[in-house]
Amino acid sequence: MLFLIAYISSVVLINYAFSTAPHLDIIWSAWGGLVFVLRDMVQTRFGHGAMAAMLAALVLSYVTSDPSIALASATAFAVSECIDWLVFSLTKRPLHDRLWISSALSIPLDTFIFFGMIDALTPGVILTALGSKFAGVTAVWLIMAWRLRKQAVVS
Repeated sequence: MLFLIAYISSVVLINYAFSTAPHLDIIWSAWGGLVFVLRDMVQTRFGHGAMAAMLAALVLSYVTSDPSIALASATAFAVSECIDWLVFSLTKRPLHDRLWISSALSIPLDTFIFFGMIDALTPGVILTALGSKFAGVTAVWLIMAWRLRKQAVVS
């Protein structure tokens, strides 16, 4: 439940931050890495319920943020969530691999869609957003892979 609350709150707060202080876009784009990790944790615990969490976050974002930011966020999240849904539904790879595969496919699209729609597609923002998102998901992948190896050794 903690990941669900953290995910919804982070989406709302990051959209609010982009609305109120767009000049700090590099900071907010780094925060986006956390949102992807939280989304993956919600996906692993609630499965397709992650879509309902995304919708709740986007409705709250629309109420609390600039509507153009909320629309860009909704569009980017919809594309990345569909990719996640496909990867999680169609692949039979271990969970940690599905997390990384879905992120490798969805992170670049999410980044370009969101920042393109809010006219903030700069090299600094792109590098920061992609770097933070991939660093976060890679850290989660490494932790999960380490746990699996540790369990295999114990068994």
